[in-house]
Amino acid sequence: MRDVARHAGVSVATVSRVLNGTSPVSVETRQKVEASVDALQFVPSPSARAINSGRTYMVGALVPTLDHAIFARYLHALEEGLSERGLSLLVATTGGDPEIEAKRAEDMMNVGIEGLIVSGITHSQAFEQAVRRRSLPVIATSYFAPDHDLPTIGYDNTAIALMALDHLLDFGHRKIAILHGPLETNDRTLARVNALKEKVPEEAIFIERDLLYEDAADCAQEIIQKDLGVTALLCVSDVLALGALFGLQSIGVKVPTDMSLIGMEDLPASRTTSPALTSVRLPLDDMGRSTAEALHNWIEIGDRPRALNLPSQLIIRDSTGNV
Repeated sequence: MRDVARHAGVSVATVSRVLNGTSPVSVETRQKVEASVDALQFVPSPSARAINSGRTYMVGALVPTLDHAIFARYLHALEEGLSERGLSLLVATTGGDPEIEAKRAEDMMNVGIEGLIVSGITHSQAFEQAVRRRSLPVIATSYFAPDHDLPTIGYDNTAIALMALDHLLDFGHRKIAILHGPLETNDRTLARVNALKEKVPEEAIFIERDLLYEDAADCAQEIIQKDLGVTALLCVSDVLALGALFGLQSIGVKVPTDMSLIGMEDLPASRTTSPALTSVRLPLDDMGRSTAEALHNWIEIGDRPRALNLPSQLIIRDSTGNV
């Protein structure tokens, strides 16, 4: 900045005002400074600005994976909302491992993030200690828990699961297979499965698989080959439902004539399959925008957000029908 000031024949303070837009500067002076910036190819140092201001304007987000569209859609809305408010987004994946999550959080905090967004409400002791030590604003998403220590912005996973189950029950299905991902490290899936266990008919069966298309396809084929009498497959994720659909079709099983199929999330691909997939639509865009606004207000004015429960919706398409 001193070099720019010398080149333009103005003070360092004037250069600062032009670059930061903090105070009015005459058009002539602004043009002189901008010309000197171009001539010297000057680029302000973000690190120096952070030191001087004590601000990085960066926010971190930790998600289990980027392999599935659910996280891409949510992060897109989140980043747009933060950008509109002058904040940048730093993203890292955890693989659903609490130890990795704690490490990624530490790395982000060492870089200087001003707030953090995480998935779910179950986290390691190391993570919780690191957050408390720095008094960092943290919001938990994809979950609604009004009494939790962290503010939650998301949806009621119990209600989502029962919405899907009730739809199948209304069609007369009783022998239902519930296909879900790992429970140990995903409290959202656990909440859905626990809700289903309270209400499913006695004939229902629960099957756990990795959250992969190929695992779901294999599982759906096994259900048919073992002749378990299942008339409906309830998948706790659209990833599993789409995989199951491909697996059933590959062995000639017709959906919904031979097997009804329902998912949760309503991913874009679910609308274009044949038949189109019945699913519970999660409020991913609203969650991203609401989280961005809430975290910005917490960082800028100290307004700690309240828990927010966003509505989900059952989208009935062609993959479910009567027994």
